Amino acid sequence: MRLSPRVLCRAVGATWRESFPLHGRDVARWFPGHMAKGLKKMQSCLKLVDCIVEVHDARIPLSGRNPLFQETLGLKPHLLVLNKMDLADLTEQQKIMQHLEGEGLKNVIFTNCVKDENVKQVIPMVTELIGSSCRYHRREVSERPLMFLLDTPGVLAPRIDSVETGLKLALCGTVLDHLVGEETMADYLLYTLNRHQLFAYVQHYGLGAACDDIERVLKCVAVKLGKTQKVKVLTGTGDVNVIQPNYPEAARDFLRTFRRGQLGPVMLDLDVLQGRPPADADP
Repeated sequence: MRLSPRVLCRAVGATWRESFPLHGRDVARWFPGHMAKGLKKMQSCLKLVDCIVEVHDARIPLSGRNPLFQETLGLKPHLLVLNKMDLADLTEQQKIMQHLEGEGLKNVIFTNCVKDENVKQVIPMVTELIGSSCRYHRREVSERPLMFLLDTPGVLAPRIDSVETGLKLALCGTVLDHLVGEETMADYLLYTLNRHQLFAYVQHYGLGAACDDIERVLKCVAVKLGKTQKVKVLTGTGDVNVIQPNYPEAARDFLRTFRRGQLGPVMLDLDVLQGRPPADADP
């Protein structure tokens, strides 16, 4: 989406928040407590498997991957599939690949399962990895060649140490929104978009100019969507009707719009690629 020169000039001249308030948030309650159990169950199935295909969100190729997953795999061939590539800004794709390679991941495919982009690369890659493995030569895979798929539920780290990482995961839909709070998530999304100078939300919602105040943004969104109601307020001179925006509904629409890709491609891990760890990560 192209913004008018007036909007861009005002946006460039604006001052954006350099940090997001992260403390005092209980990340532990955001994520289900069955993750450790799921990981143990996966370990018990590994002896039946010749190759591991890990699927992760391309908007967070570095954040949120389970640090125990790699050691759980042992020497099994491993393919990382980064899906939803159509929603991710892959300008720094080379840096992403270098970062993952530094973590021992050399086999990575970016895909968009909805449009079947690059999905057909998965089976040939799996076949090649199994064929070149010195330990696993029991079968081949698919109908030609014969392949069996053992699916497992998504498994995150049993404990998320960083609130910022938790917020990124939440934006990508890994937990129920209400556990984190839609308005909190919308505020973190606005903070991220502005820091990365991604101002498509301005034109999408007809805001006139970029803004770093989530309350003002959600008020405009609510008005545009017609999500308002009249509320009577008692004053010294009598009752006054006030238009009250529906902030939660506006926040939900802001999140839905982002997840549909209507705010343009976004790389939520840009800070990590630039060498800045989450502000609240353990030292």
